[in-house]
Amino acid sequence: MGFVKEFKEFAVKGSVMDLAVGVIIGGAFGKIIDSAVKDLIMPLISAVIGSVDFSNLYVVLKGNVAANLPLEEARKVPEAVVFAYGSFVSVAINFFLLALAVFLLVKGINSLKRKEEAAPVAPPAPTSEEKLLTEIRDLLKK
Repeated sequence: MGFVKEFKEFAVKGSVMDLAVGVIIGGAFGKIIDSAVKDLIMPLISAVIGSVDFSNLYVVLKGNVAANLPLEEARKVPEAVVFAYGSFVSVAINFFLLALAVFLLVKGINSLKRKEEAAPVAPPAPTSEEKLLTEIRDLLKK
């Protein structure tokens, strides 16, 4: 029973729950970045540079593959060895943009925390006892 109790205490700790929430939100955030790359950034790059379709970029290492053949068709050529680097380039761009977005998010949160820490804390209002004692002191001075 000790193992089950210990595991329950571990799983219910706040840090574990925070980690679980972070992983779930991170997965959704990754999908947002992936969509931003595919639907927003890559079309802009295509408009400037020309057709940018990284998924079909590859180098034939062995075998005879016709020029301008799509990657999936090139992989089906018998005894052909294809070094497909296009997907890696797309994933690397996604990773870079995700890392940049997370960096900017953390930087923004840190600057907000610094502003909260820098804000002066107002002194607490005197209690009714302190007010009464102050009045008594003032009366004794007179």
